[in-house]
Amino acid sequence: MSLLVWSALFSSIFLCFSDVVSGTTTNTVNFSNQFETQTYIIRVQNNFKPSVFSDVEHWYSSTLKSLTSDQLKLDHEKTQSKNDFLHVYKTVFHGFSTKLNQQQAEEIKNRPGVLGVYIDRVRKIHTTRSPHFLGLTGASAHGHNGLLKGSDYGSNVVIGILDTGIWPERRSFHDRGLGPIPSHWKGECMEGKEFSKTHCNKKLVGARYFTNGYTATAGVINETTEFRSPRDSDGHGTHTASTAAGRHVHKASLLGLASGVAAGIAPKARIAAYKICWERGCFDSDILAAIDKAVEDGVDIISLSVGSGAVPYYQDPIAMGSFGAMEKGVFVSASAGNEGPGIMTVANIAPWITTVGAGTIDRSFPADLILEDGRLIKGASLYSGPPLPEDTFFPLVYAGNLSASVHNGTNTTSKRSGFTSAICMPNSLEQELVRGKIVLCDRGGVPRVAKGVVVKDAGGAGMIVANVSPEGLGLVADSHVLPGLAVTETDGYTIHGYIARSKNPRAKFVFHGTQLGTKPAPVVAGFSSRGPNLESIYIIKPDIIAPGVDILAAWPDNVSPTGLSSDLRRTEFNIQSGTSMSCPHVSGLGALLKGAHPDWSPARIRSSLMTTAYIHDSTGGVLLDEVNYNTSKAWDMGSGHVNPEKALDPGLVYDLTVDDYLDFLCASNYTARNIRSIARRPVDCIKKDLQPWDLNYPSISVVVDQSTPSKVEIAVRRTVTHVNDGASSYTVKIENPLGVIVTVDPPKLEFIHREEKKSFVVKIVTEKLALTPGNSKSEFGRLTWSDGEHMVSMPIAVTWQESY
Repeated sequence: MSLLVWSALFSSIFLCFSDVVSGTTTNTVNFSNQFETQTYIIRVQNNFKPSVFSDVEHWYSSTLKSLTSDQLKLDHEKTQSKNDFLHVYKTVFHGFSTKLNQQQAEEIKNRPGVLGVYIDRVRKIHTTRSPHFLGLTGASAHGHNGLLKGSDYGSNVVIGILDTGIWPERRSFHDRGLGPIPSHWKGECMEGKEFSKTHCNKKLVGARYFTNGYTATAGVINETTEFRSPRDSDGHGTHTASTAAGRHVHKASLLGLASGVAAGIAPKARIAAYKICWERGCFDSDILAAIDKAVEDGVDIISLSVGSGAVPYYQDPIAMGSFGAMEKGVFVSASAGNEGPGIMTVANIAPWITTVGAGTIDRSFPADLILEDGRLIKGASLYSGPPLPEDTFFPLVYAGNLSASVHNGTNTTSKRSGFTSAICMPNSLEQELVRGKIVLCDRGGVPRVAKGVVVKDAGGAGMIVANVSPEGLGLVADSHVLPGLAVTETDGYTIHGYIARSKNPRAKFVFHGTQLGTKPAPVVAGFSSRGPNLESIYIIKPDIIAPGVDILAAWPDNVSPTGLSSDLRRTEFNIQSGTSMSCPHVSGLGALLKGAHPDWSPARIRSSLMTTAYIHDSTGGVLLDEVNYNTSKAWDMGSGHVNPEKALDPGLVYDLTVDDYLDFLCASNYTARNIRSIARRPVDCIKKDLQPWDLNYPSISVVVDQSTPSKVEIAVRRTVTHVNDGASSYTVKIENPLGVIVTVDPPKLEFIHREEKKSFVVKIVTEKLALTPGNSKSEFGRLTWSDGEHMVSMPIAVTWQESY
């Protein structure tokens, strides 16, 4: 499908939200006619405040009271002005959130100083082995101090984890051996249900929770299942926090699987937990309040494993809040989303956010399905309970043929639809047809682990979850409640065929536990969201990939490994998959790089990660795509897989200032009002001759204008900064995209001292392509500067796009 068609499609629908690929789901809110009023976020330019008001909150309150709605005036008679607001934003974003009806929202848009009015959207939450897989051993290959020691393991850096909270008693968050809390930290430890100030320490230096936006729209918090406090009742936040910065913990495992010493990426970095997500989702107004407060508190890094579909930056509170954080020198890492392998599904796409996709590591949890005819089908599973007898074959059936009977109220019965039973929906299976058998369920509809509960409740002996299109060959292992495994889409067809053709189909399981040294690794995870960037194709997103499949990290006491209430198992560590897991890996790496280079800007940290990333796996081949095991492209993996030790010493960086981003927005045809909504300042774009592809980003993406003569030439400008002492000489190497000739002027860069800057022009020459209207085609190459020791690389994407 063409980029134009996709753009039209995505502009007309509300996108699904990214979720952790754990096989569980979170309830979300149905907004249609549910409330007379809705929550809105109001963006304000504070320098418009009339002098008669003592502070901005007084001004905001007066503005609300002046609205024409009789209902709002009645509400104000019952409340004091401090209750007018759900949140007031003061640091990265200026404005407030409040409840308004549509008439009031339209009226306030026209008030002086109001830059934007945004409906409060709901979003979803998108390790013993991964630090070792990343090469974080404490020493570099040359015997010098590596990234861990060079940064003192991140000890002077605070990571703000915006998530579902934290379980503070976990061993991953102990503070033994840590020095004083960094002096720049100004945050606090908020008390609440089963959470006191004593739960914070020199490791967990702060904790807050945000409920106003959630309760204004979703209703009251269910305190029988959730904690009105920073305490985690979901598991996601505890997992991401310990992935980013958990301490070393010996004898860690998930019920015996993946056993070893667990450690986060930056084990001495300090953690500040900001609970923004609740049972029914995470609301923009609360997320923005958390970003605002985190920057005020003094975090150095923000880790955000939350997202939704892409929208223009000036309509995205996460993008706007992250812009303000970037201005304050805070590095923001965010998950790319789990909507892969569909194109143009990547989330958190603003160029000042580091967007992280997911890859596999060299550890897997293989499990075999052996058919009675001798065929062996390889699958994946985290099942660790009593196995089925390996010397016994069990009857094998397809759930779509096992529909349960339903009483229809007229003393007659009918069968549930084959579709609901095929995906093993609750109460969809006929017990007499299931008892004692292995059941094949199609993936989709309900969480994978919940399918196991359905089969178990119906008396099944075991379960197979088969991928369906478009999951392809990607496998996600789950901690099933009965013997069960996942198989690929192709193998699912094989099993379907065997069941259909065999008079008495039978099978058995063999579980192999933990396997190390899996090859090839890494592979781009099938679920990882893909580019191109829906809002700006000139910025390649995701930026990079990092470990995000089968990641072991800390888990709360009160949550089962499946997250299901019927699952009574408990574990100190759990294994999860998703870009929610890859994001905190990069957050931890950002903390290490900030610790090693305290003066580096967020753009320098991102540049060092991107330009040193690798694109070849453990077998020497180009990184593959798990969906089909074809070669991955920049739309799938960005610049490649993070390479921490190389990032410590990148040689050259592509730096960016706030003004550079503003120029990019001008070049992207954003209006002055749009830009002011993002940047809180007036910007004059009229006199600037700018191109959006000239943003000094560590990747290049251009679009060929098919309306020009047959030969097309595009000039792209970049500037690098030398970050090593002494002189260096860099020479360029080009891997041309198919059908494109790329040259660089000059082809050699000579540096004399640290912080010296050199600019160059990349000339991209190609021919028009014969494309049908509405279609597009992309080809990819690579540009690398090398001085013999450093390799400073970036991907090049060239897209031909034919208009209608």
